[in-house]
Amino acid sequence: MRAAGHIVALCGGVGGAKLAFGLAQVLDPQDLTVIVNTGDDFEHLGLSISPDIDTVIYTLAGLADRERGWGLAGETWAFMDQLKRLGGERWFNLGDRDLALHLERTRRLAAGESLSQVTVALAHRLGVDCAIVPMSDQPVRTRVDTDQGELAFQHYFVREQCRPAVRAIRFAGAAEAHLSPAAREALARADLAAVLVCPSNPYLSIDPILAVPGMTEAIAWSGAPVVAVCPIVGGQAIKGPSAKMMRELGLEPGPLTVARHYQGLIDGLLLDEIDAASAVAVEALGLAAAVAPTVMRSDQDRIALAGHALAFAEGLATPPGRRVRA
Repeated sequence: MRAAGHIVALCGGVGGAKLAFGLAQVLDPQDLTVIVNTGDDFEHLGLSISPDIDTVIYTLAGLADRERGWGLAGETWAFMDQLKRLGGERWFNLGDRDLALHLERTRRLAAGESLSQVTVALAHRLGVDCAIVPMSDQPVRTRVDTDQGELAFQHYFVREQCRPAVRAIRFAGAAEAHLSPAAREALARADLAAVLVCPSNPYLSIDPILAVPGMTEAIAWSGAPVVAVCPIVGGQAIKGPSAKMMRELGLEPGPLTVARHYQGLIDGLLLDEIDAASAVAVEALGLAAAVAPTVMRSDQDRIALAGHALAFAEGLATPPGRRVRA
């Protein structure tokens, strides 16, 4: 199908990639830009690794491991087995075929290409036709302040498996970063029809995107309706530590907390059917609310949710004088 205009999706890892996949099935490739979080990026074993970008590429290319939610389907682990034998650092798994992508990214970056240029090239090679772009070409690194001290994101998320209690989050390098050219261009398009905030972790996946200077302003100035899909269903995160983090930050996991977090950025929140009773409270904040099945267990679920999100956004009038998120 063709959209009434261009669609921009703000996306983190697994949950966001699922909705991005659905959007890619119902939109023409030229009608979709996926702006991906790079706060998770890090250097490991001498390689430049972009976990969320890779998850989105693999998912849209139909190559992702559906059971794990990350990496390649049918992956083998001879490299990790040998690394273990040699006494190497092995808390972060790198599959044998996945290594090729990290090696090629590292080579291209060292040769002077930007992360945007590398991402476009790798996605194209793997058969992805829509635009997948990093939020910034400059390094932004998520740092998690916990009861065990400040941890780099991957140390918190993978090495410590989200066990430490979260106290605060900051995005090192964000103040010096710039919007990637493709992200800026997509948000400035005259035919921009909607900005969709995917059901990714608001604090770890979407906030790093919004922390890049100029991002919230570009969204506000676009004049397009902004719709978020709630990542919390029935008080729980479908995947990842969103609900746990909310509790540790003194917040009640649920659509109302998500709505308050995005207030000033979004015009509407799409809730799961199980949380339909929260729609009134969301609307009391001055936001539109809609209800649909949001749990994506199959490709059909992903496609259906993409349709619901697009229809919801299409039905929203552009609000006058949208505030820029603080």
